Amino acid sequence: MKHLVLSAFVLCLSGPALAEGCPAPKDHAAELASLFEEARAAPTEAAARAAAEGLWKVYLRAPDADAQAILDRGLARRDAYDFLGAKGEFDRLIAYCPAYAEGWNQRAFVYYLQGDFVRALADLDEALARTPDHVAAQSGRALTLMQLGQRDDARAQMLEALDNNPWLSERALIAPGAPLGPQRAVAPEEGEEI
Repeated sequence: MKHLVLSAFVLCLSGPALAEGCPAPKDHAAELASLFEEARAAPTEAAARAAAEGLWKVYLRAPDADAQAILDRGLARRDAYDFLGAKGEFDRLIAYCPAYAEGWNQRAFVYYLQGDFVRALADLDEALARTPDHVAAQSGRALTLMQLGQRDDARAQMLEALDNNPWLSERALIAPGAPLGPQRAVAPEEGEEI
């Protein structure tokens, strides 16, 4: 009897019961491809803003109402700097909808904000395994790799993100002289620039 009461208490603490299972995320490939083309064709950053906002609307569209409620709570907690609460919500989202990339991406962002770059990278890899062209996860992964001192991998990842949306604010990082910008070659034997 004690175990039954304890189980009921734990279920009450965890919030409303979730549906039997999270449905598979919908295929948004055509919608994303259209938004990528819109971003690539934009002549200015301002003109590309609608495409960038459209990408976020797609990424933040959870598979069902339960998942959306968990995601929204996690985002609200993160925005309030309640990183522990946000992580708990994103843990719950990942447990409920492991195929939904945004749960992984958002938890990675929380880890990044906390300076836990190793865990952030692991979650970004999970997000990209589910949605390979997730621009925010791509640029987040580049920033995380940069923090881990993996400059070449960070630059390659950022270039991939910029291929999808050339107007990302992070594009400044690949400019000459920037942390991920081109480096001048040095002759290995003479030590002189070439």
